[in-house]
Amino acid sequence: MGEKVVAGEFDPSGRQRQRGRLRQCLDALSRLLADKRFDRPKNLMGLEIELNLAGADGLPRMMNTEVLERIASHDFQTELGQCNLEVNIVPHRLHGRVLDQLSEELRTGLSYADRKAREVSSEIVMIGILPTLATRDLGSANLSYDDRYKLLNEQMLAARGEDFLIDIEGRERISYASASIAPEAACTSVQLHLQVTPRRFAAVWNAAQAVAAVQIAIGANSPFVFGREVWRESRPPLFLQATDVRAPEYATQGVRPRTWFGERWITDAYQLFEENLRYFPPLLSTGADEEPLRILDEGGVPDLQELVLHNGTIYRWNRPVYQVADGVPHLRVENRVLPAGPTVTDVIANAAFYYGLIRALAEEPRPVWTRLPFSAAAANFDAACRHGIDTVLQWPKPGRSASLARTPAVRLVLEELLPLAAAGLDAWGVEPADRDRYLGVIERRCALRVNGASWQAATYHRARDSGLGRDAALAAMTRRYCALMRTDAPVHTWPADLSA
Repeated sequence: MGEKVVAGEFDPSGRQRQRGRLRQCLDALSRLLADKRFDRPKNLMGLEIELNLAGADGLPRMMNTEVLERIASHDFQTELGQCNLEVNIVPHRLHGRVLDQLSEELRTGLSYADRKAREVSSEIVMIGILPTLATRDLGSANLSYDDRYKLLNEQMLAARGEDFLIDIEGRERISYASASIAPEAACTSVQLHLQVTPRRFAAVWNAAQAVAAVQIAIGANSPFVFGREVWRESRPPLFLQATDVRAPEYATQGVRPRTWFGERWITDAYQLFEENLRYFPPLLSTGADEEPLRILDEGGVPDLQELVLHNGTIYRWNRPVYQVADGVPHLRVENRVLPAGPTVTDVIANAAFYYGLIRALAEEPRPVWTRLPFSAAAANFDAACRHGIDTVLQWPKPGRSASLARTPAVRLVLEELLPLAAAGLDAWGVEPADRDRYLGVIERRCALRVNGASWQAATYHRARDSGLGRDAALAAMTRRYCALMRTDAPVHTWPADLSA
């Protein structure tokens, strides 16, 4: 969200001024696109992982400031909650042994961070939602010590005008009211970036939207919310409700939420940035005095700081990103679909499947999004969040048929999508050994119908069946998860019991 933010003089005239600044940024973006000022293709990808902090007892630890002081690396940063960190991996070219290289860098960085966290009786945990988090752990007092989070919380609460209602019903139901956006901090994700040219942007974004449900189905890892077993991937509904600044009446009228799957396929990147201005009022300002149109007139390249900040307060599952590097602007698709974990191997396997699949789908002569209604893609996403690895998806029938078939997600992956992902990784120039190793993890996960969410649920229920109460079973399962996570054996190989 930028290095510096301010509440933005948001009295009535100040809000109008901020809209004017955003409109100037959007006009500048339009000119940059028309003038073809963007970076050439570099096949660059980036990776970010949000992390949890827990103690040896499996319970959350609210101490990211202390842990970050000991880590003392710019690769690790704060996140919304005091129980969160984020690790950023420098961009890599999608080529050669990039997957093994990423795996090694992640293992090394996380191992170092975990050693430092243990100096203050904490541990690094890669998991979508820490199962032992309780509602009392995520109030405004537990937000990270950073002005941007405080300001964002104040502005979102003011926009809503009442408490945020968390109400998710699945296998069990969680329902409570929060006086802050802090419950969002329960949701930790993997963010996969891909730099693309403006010409290719729409195809890559559409492909990413089409396969978001498949990513969730095979990668779900968040079955528990504040001690209740709800959806197999509970981050999307929790994130939506924890950031929903709409009063209930506005939601009933169809006003769009700031956490959003979207509502249509696109033909260019500009449409997404324009939608963000058209549908969502600004919450924050950078306080900068950039004049993007004047900078363009003088031959320069604007940072579009206000547009970038505003874009960061709208939580699309596939987000458009504008950035300037070395004086040259570029665009990225940021895929925010996947939960963190369970292991580094699982994370890289998920990344390999995603990057290979969108490369293949984006280059198909008859793209999937021309045969899959957007409403079906959105319904698939919802179904995958609810049911995880057992999801049945709507997907175009093979060949030239325009009809859809209802297909189990695991069968779709095994029979159709894994070969496409392999072809896509070949097109990137990824080494066959890397391709086969990491796509093999996805294949076995589907064959055995085991992912992080199904393992958590099965292990928890075995603990309950052994006589443990709810809280004790969640803590025991979390401790076992942490121990197995550190072995880096992929989750489909984990035994679903609490034995050492």
